[in-house]
Amino acid sequence: MLKTRAKYHLGQIVRHKKHPFRGVVFDVDPQFANTEEWYNSIPEDSRPRREQPFYHLLAENDQSYYVAYVSEQNLVADYSGEPVDHPDIPDLFGPFQDGHYPLHFQLN
Repeated sequence: MLKTRAKYHLGQIVRHKKHPFRGVVFDVDPQFANTEEWYNSIPEDSRPRREQPFYHLLAENDQSYYVAYVSEQNLVADYSGEPVDHPDIPDLFGPFQDGHYPLHFQLN
């Protein structure tokens, strides 16, 4: 049985360590659960370990909004106190408060 504890929680704002984007966590996989094609598209010297939590983010950078899939080792908590402006946030979360987004409803 796989036992993994996610470091970040739903509604939390995080930043990528290497790339200039930040986002809101909306789902967590206990270990890698994307396609082999996606995994192999990452340069070999930058590929994260599969056996760690991977986070689904409503992400933003200076140019766009998108959904990102990021390993825990490549994230840090964002304590800027600034909200994320991704247009899909209101579909899942309540208004930004105390540095995070509360869920509108309980997920499984």
